Amino acid sequence: MDMPDALLAITLLWIFVFIYAVAATIDFGAGFWSMIYLGRRQMRATKIANRYLSPSWEVTNVFIVLIIVALVSFFPGATYTLGTVLLIPGSFVILLLALRSAYLVFSHTAKDYERVLTYISGISGFLIPGLLILILPISHGGYIETIDGTGQLSIGALVTSWSTYAFVAFAISSTLFLSSLLLCDYSNVANDDEAFQIYKRDAQMIGPIVLLSAFFIMLAIRMEAYWLYENMMEQINWLIASIVVFMIGYGVLWLKKPIPRLAVLGIVVQYLLASYAYGVSHLPYIVYPSVTIESGFTHPSMFRALFVSYIVGFAILIPGFIYFWRLFMKDRRYIKSGEPDS
Repeated sequence: MDMPDALLAITLLWIFVFIYAVAATIDFGAGFWSMIYLGRRQMRATKIANRYLSPSWEVTNVFIVLIIVALVSFFPGATYTLGTVLLIPGSFVILLLALRSAYLVFSHTAKDYERVLTYISGISGFLIPGLLILILPISHGGYIETIDGTGQLSIGALVTSWSTYAFVAFAISSTLFLSSLLLCDYSNVANDDEAFQIYKRDAQMIGPIVLLSAFFIMLAIRMEAYWLYENMMEQINWLIASIVVFMIGYGVLWLKKPIPRLAVLGIVVQYLLASYAYGVSHLPYIVYPSVTIESGFTHPSMFRALFVSYIVGFAILIPGFIYFWRLFMKDRRYIKSGEPDS
């Protein structure tokens, strides 16, 4: 059976969201670790984090543009609702992204302000994920009130909700966990044992916090969005599989000779499995109960034209992403010195 157009569109959008979520959390977390180890004995860890940040943020920003364009193009009805409701948190995210981008642009030239810029990058590195993830609990329903025919976000309901704090804790802990894992791998490629041991220790400490915060998310959903909890229980096999993969990926860090690349891949697969279970459980709603994938969908003819353009665009972009990975994640001379092989 052919996949309905609306389901195909939301699947493509969810893929963009997942890629951005993983890439951005690593990117934001690297800024936080750069701040934490700035001026300390572990300066090599700061240099490793900054070396990763230098090229990665431009690629990461590609996906947030793809997400916004895909949402506006495929689901204009949902865009109106989300745009209205997320005006306040969205404005804070844009402001923080602008400040962080300024750091990444000027940090290498404005040496007198390097420390200040590093703190801006580090603080925004965990505030942005915490604000972005608020989209998820808001989409569960109960936070939107209609005033004069227009949906508006109920800030009071949001700040007094268990789901809000469970999701924010998960976003921040995931940001620090994923970034420490990748920087551990990055340090390993650079043969920098000091930085490797630091980031391995950080990942070992934060891993259980991520698992605990995910457990609290399930409790909060059960209390405040039971419709979603029931649907997720129907995907329990995917959730159990994600926990098993998490334990394997996390367990690799405790081996006598850890394989950080395997740990990174395992944890990303774990997030993919959990993301699939959550995404399927959320259907058909984009914002419960008012906006579904069908009610917010664009015209089928417009969708097909847009879908083809996305496929062509990805066919062009993917080779560039592969080259980027090989250049900045496997080029030992760049990782060690900050300059790619010529």
